[in-house]
Amino acid sequence: MTAFHQRVFSGVQPTGNLHLGNYLGAIRRFVDLQDSYECIYCVVDMHAITVAQDPAELTANIREVTAAFIACGIDPKKHIVFNQSQVAEHAELAWIFNCIARIGWLNRMTQFKEKAGKDRENASVGLYAYPTLMAADILVYRATHVPVGEDQKQHLELSRDIAQKFNNDYAASITRLTGSDAFFPLPEPLIQGPAPRVMSLRDGTKKMSKSDPSDYSRLTFADDADAIAQKVRKAKTDPEPLPSEAAGLSGRPEAENLVTIYAALADVPRDAVLAQFGGAQFSSFKNALVDVAVAKLGPISAEMKKLQADPAHIDAVLRDGSIRAREIARPVMESVKDIVGFIRG
Repeated sequence: MTAFHQRVFSGVQPTGNLHLGNYLGAIRRFVDLQDSYECIYCVVDMHAITVAQDPAELTANIREVTAAFIACGIDPKKHIVFNQSQVAEHAELAWIFNCIARIGWLNRMTQFKEKAGKDRENASVGLYAYPTLMAADILVYRATHVPVGEDQKQHLELSRDIAQKFNNDYAASITRLTGSDAFFPLPEPLIQGPAPRVMSLRDGTKKMSKSDPSDYSRLTFADDADAIAQKVRKAKTDPEPLPSEAAGLSGRPEAENLVTIYAALADVPRDAVLAQFGGAQFSSFKNALVDVAVAKLGPISAEMKKLQADPAHIDAVLRDGSIRAREIARPVMESVKDIVGFIRG
C-alpha cells in the first residue's frame, strides 16, 4: 500500500459555552499531539448548521472555539487552525462522497437517530448526511490519524469505508494517474489513553453538557475564580467521606466524578487522589478541587477573554489558517476530479 504523510485532523463544533468536558475530552488532547504530528484543527461551522443556529451567535461561537484552541496551547503558526466554511473543498469532496457512501451505511449511524429523535421526517438532510461531510473533512487533507471519543468511532469507521470504496471503485484511474495503489489513506483512530469521563456536577450519572438547564452542572471557560468556587462547592455529593481506594467509589457517581475531575486537572492518577484525601469530608476536598480548577482554568479563561476582545485578531488567525489549509486541500481535490473523470478548467 501507498505510504502516506502522518497528519492529524480534528474538529470542534462551535456550539458555544465550552465546558470542562470539552477541554479534558478533546482540546487538551489536541495540544499534546502537536509535538508528534502535523496537526490541522478545524472549527466545523458547516456541521453546526445541521440544526438551526442564530447567525450572530454562530459567529461569536466560531471565535470562542478559536480562542479556546489558542488559549489552551494550540500554536496556530506551527499548525493549522481554521474554520471549515472558508475551505470550499470540504463541501466539494462531501458531494462526491455522498455518491460513494451507501444509504445502508448512513442508516446505521446511531448519532443521527439520537439527534433526530422521534421526528426524523423533520430532520435536515444535512444532519443525515453529516458523516459524509465528516469523512470529507478528514480525507481532503489525506489525514492519517483522528483523535476520537466514543461517540465518534462509528463516524471514523464510515470514513474508512468511504476511503476504501473510493480507492476500489477508481483503482484503475488512481493507478493510471498517480502510479499509486490507493489515493486516500484509511485514517486510524488516535488513542491517547482513556479520556476522563466528565459528568454533570448536579448528577454524576449524566455527562457534563451545555444543554443542561442548570448552569451549576458544568464548569465553563467563561467562569471566573468565584464562579468556579461556587459551582464546585455546590456540586452534588453524598454524606460519606471519600474512600482511600477506587473500589470505595462504586455506587457513588458524584464522588467518582469529583475525584476524576481533580485527577485530570492535577494530572495525577485517581489512586493518588484517593490516597491523599481518603477519609476526608467533601468540604475539605472541594476546597482543594477549587484550588486546582482555578489554577488550571483561570489562565485559560483570562487568555480567552483577552483574545475574544480582539475579534479582528481571531479572524486573521482563521484567515491565515484557511489559506494554508486550502494549499493542502486544493491539489487533493483537483486529483479527485481527475480520478473521477471531471474536466477541470
